[in-house]
Amino acid sequence: MAGIALSGCGSESGGGSGPVSSTPSPSAPTLPTATPTGAGLPLTVSRTGGFAGFDDQVLIGTDGVATVSSRGKAPVRCKLAPSLLTTITAAAQQVDWAGLVATKPSTRHPDDMIVAVSANGKTARIEDPKLKPLAAPVSKLLTEAAIPPGKLCTKI
Repeated sequence: MAGIALSGCGSESGGGSGPVSSTPSPSAPTLPTATPTGAGLPLTVSRTGGFAGFDDQVLIGTDGVATVSSRGKAPVRCKLAPSLLTTITAAAQQVDWAGLVATKPSTRHPDDMIVAVSANGKTARIEDPKLKPLAAPVSKLLTEAAIPPGKLCTKI
């Protein structure tokens, strides 16, 4: 992934000649903004179905602010604990987002509970082997932080 980012940087700096050497300073801030998106943030976690009829969604922004929505409740915004945000970010960086197919997960059987993760225009069930690095952090997010906001997500 770093190679892709570097080759993107090389093609931008290669696009200009000598006078562009003063321009790379303004374009440098643009490149770091693109890097978190390539790393999987912002990231959306959804939990639907199951015997209990879940319908929860957590959108995690690059700034660590999560927007939590659950059926029948008003959306809540909270700031993720730095430890949880670091864990989720590190796990998201390990995922091969380009290798995921952009498909909406569907139920496999009655009362199937779907936990899905979306980032970079791709969505997959948490059981997808490519999302394995995110399995534990997403579970922690859903159980200890965001639904409803708990000790790992401070309401703002």
